[in-house]
Amino acid sequence: MKKSNTIFFERKFPSANMILIKDQLPILIDTGFGSDAKETEQLIKEAGVSPEELHLIVNTHYHSDHVGGNFHLQKNYGITIAAHKWDADLINSCDSEACSAEWLDQPVKPYRVDTKLRDNDGINTGSRTLKVLHTPGHTLGHISLYEPEEEILICGDLFHKNDIGWLNIFREGVSSIQRSMESLDRLSMLRIRQAYSGHGPNMENPMSAIDAARKRFEKWLRMPEKISWHACKRIFSFTLIIKNGLAKEEIDNYLLKCGWFHDFARYSFQLQPEEFIPILLDEMIRSGAASWHNNHFIASTPYQTPQKNWMNENIKPKDWKPQDFLT
Repeated sequence: MKKSNTIFFERKFPSANMILIKDQLPILIDTGFGSDAKETEQLIKEAGVSPEELHLIVNTHYHSDHVGGNFHLQKNYGITIAAHKWDADLINSCDSEACSAEWLDQPVKPYRVDTKLRDNDGINTGSRTLKVLHTPGHTLGHISLYEPEEEILICGDLFHKNDIGWLNIFREGVSSIQRSMESLDRLSMLRIRQAYSGHGPNMENPMSAIDAARKRFEKWLRMPEKISWHACKRIFSFTLIIKNGLAKEEIDNYLLKCGWFHDFARYSFQLQPEEFIPILLDEMIRSGAASWHNNHFIASTPYQTPQKNWMNENIKPKDWKPQDFLT
């Protein structure tokens, strides 16, 4: 019998990490950012699995850096896509809130969720069964996957080795922090030997990472402003990554068009959006998240610049049409 093999791809921004379960029924978990779709396909091939052989794509949640390769793989190879039922309903109805893409200003090409997952569902890979665990917090439809024989956890953006997923209190709810902590508590009851998250390296001591994440959430409960600062810096950093920086003269106009910026400025910090611009820029510099280079504001984290022609298409769920889903 063919032995199952878990292959972890740690990727540069803007793509999230991927996990390939190489088994009789190969499963790909998350597909990176849309501009990296050809690279996503190549990584799978180099691991010894042709795209046609993929039995299923599973998305841990619907953010653009995790689902961006769905369009390419589904349209060209007809691969079935699975996600939590709450994500699926938004995606399949082309809801303008799907992927939070409009609010975040992150392009996502259209895809269809064929299999709606629920808590405790099983996903057969041939010789293993991955257990679906609904772990909301980072998003309402966020899931983790657990393989009990090898004691492997795939936890998306719930927590990372040295960080936690940012919380979208305006789209996923003000109780996101409580949901995140409950999700962590649930995972802490499992026997976990190895864990893989959506960003950063694999975790050989996942319980330590869970404990650190819980402590950070507890700190945020005492100081709620930190939730908003963490989110603002993560969102704006990702913007700077996918746009390969913003010219000084572009920043004000750009931020004032963004839903996330208005919400955090007005409701988290009780400031007019215009007042919040220099405060955010100062904090990005102070924290090391970004810096000025030749009059351009550039993200500090290593990243792979998306192709301009791909970014210029700027496709969002509000632009999706029924014919886009035909394979």
